[in-house]
Amino acid sequence: MPALTYDQSRFLNSYGIFTEDPERPLFTLENLHKDFYLKDFRNLMMGITQAATETAAISHFSRRYGMFIASQFYMLAMYDEIWDGKKEDVRYSLINEYGVNTLGTFITPNDYRYVEDQEREYVIRKILYQCHEVFQQLRKTTSISPLTLWENLFGYMLWNYYEQLENPMLADRAFEDLEILEDTKVWQSFSNKSWFYEYTGGKNPAQLVNQPLRKSCCFSKDIPGLQRCTFCPIK
Repeated sequence: MPALTYDQSRFLNSYGIFTEDPERPLFTLENLHKDFYLKDFRNLMMGITQAATETAAISHFSRRYGMFIASQFYMLAMYDEIWDGKKEDVRYSLINEYGVNTLGTFITPNDYRYVEDQEREYVIRKILYQCHEVFQQLRKTTSISPLTLWENLFGYMLWNYYEQLENPMLADRAFEDLEILEDTKVWQSFSNKSWFYEYTGGKNPAQLVNQPLRKSCCFSKDIPGLQRCTFCPIK
């Protein structure tokens, strides 16, 4: 198991991901896979965010979870590493970011591992399916579009790939992962299309950053302390 470097830890922290134990864990990723917990989870998110609607509260959580998944793809392209721990070791706790209450993600640092070349496609398929499972659970809590959930993730991924492709030392790995994500093969366990290709149209991230890509609203405008996104599709 590789030890996390300072730069890796700093990146994780910037995405609200921490490797120490939370003082007051509220729930784990394992809890979200239990249907009986979902009502409590929805009420908890409403209380934390003070959102105007349940959809906004659940969308907010999906953005936090999306940051964790995006960090997986970042670490894969950047360092050939992923976090490969158990669901119960992904813990969520209340934190405050820029004066707004939200959830921090707390993980065990010793569960990062190296990814071999021959398993790269398998690993990406596995991460996508794990994400799909969580999104399916979130959709049981309120009426939220799968498009909203996937777009909440892809925004972070697109920016990371844009930065990596700008660096000649990192571009090859990032491009390889983009090609895998745009192929329908790694999505076939739950979809007949690549949701990522639907989002990017197969274009280079440099052509897409700072452009109005989203087709759905993330509902951040309905959470006190947050603002409407610059390219919100709802006028």
